[in-house]
Amino acid sequence: MPTDQGLFIQLYKFPWIWVISILALGLNSKIKFKSGLRALYFVPNILGALVVGYIFNYFFTYILPAFEKMLFGSGSSILASQKWAWVAIVIVCAWQAIAMQTIIYISGLQTVPEDVYEAGAIDGSSGWTKFRTLTLPLILPFVTINLVLTMKNALMVFDQIMALTKGGPAQSTESISYLIYNNGMSGGQFGFQSANAVLFFVVIVLISIFQLKFMGKKEEQL
Repeated sequence: MPTDQGLFIQLYKFPWIWVISILALGLNSKIKFKSGLRALYFVPNILGALVVGYIFNYFFTYILPAFEKMLFGSGSSILASQKWAWVAIVIVCAWQAIAMQTIIYISGLQTVPEDVYEAGAIDGSSGWTKFRTLTLPLILPFVTINLVLTMKNALMVFDQIMALTKGGPAQSTESISYLIYNNGMSGGQFGFQSANAVLFFVVIVLISIFQLKFMGKKEEQL
């Protein structure tokens, strides 16, 4: 990322890991219309990233400013702000990523044996203590998978930027992937950016390996 604001696009999604785990707990509990709600949560993942980006582009450009103007008398698109345009990209990325990550957490929660919870209940475990001492250690491999996928997707964010801002305004939302594409295809640096793409791939692999090893040690400790 060439700017500090753009760096937030890579890092800001990680708190969503814990929000999604809470959503997964809710969808895995005994509630009405559970299957329907799961299907509803998975809809964003079915839609293409460019399609979602263009839909949100219209929302941020026309609908949100009109609503703001109706309330406060004036309004402008968040996509035109160097300070806040990255927030729009984070919202779109998080909205689309929540589907697959929730499904992964639900899969992990279904692997936890019921007798573990029964034994914990006998020991007086409930609520947050139950989640911290029983659920989280047992689904930690699924947390690892989500962390690796989230980091990879955050570093490689491209489609949403292409549809929403094209790296603007003033390169404030330009990701590494978009920089490689833009300078390679339009800037006459095809060879140089091809080398950058290979280097970027190596960096992502190294980060993923580090995450797997780090989280693997945590799994062994628990």
